[in-house]
Amino acid sequence: MTRRPTDPRSAAEQAFKAVTAKPPEAPPKAPPALPGVKELVSLRIDRDVLDFFQEDGPGWQDRINAALRKAAGK
Repeated sequence: MTRRPTDPRSAAEQAFKAVTAKPPEAPPKAPPALPGVKELVSLRIDRDVLDFFQEDGPGWQDRINAALRKAAGK
């Protein structure tokens, strides 16, 4: 518990600090997504689903991306 200042100078300093203190800064916003730029993420996928996309060889990540895009309605 904070005690109230007993002398006028302490009271004035406390009042001055209260009105001049900087408000806490908000965290910086993430930059807007650029079209066509891929984002690196870590994702857990069931083994059978991963096997399905990998069975046609290279390009499986693009196929997963296309399936997710379709599921998102884009």
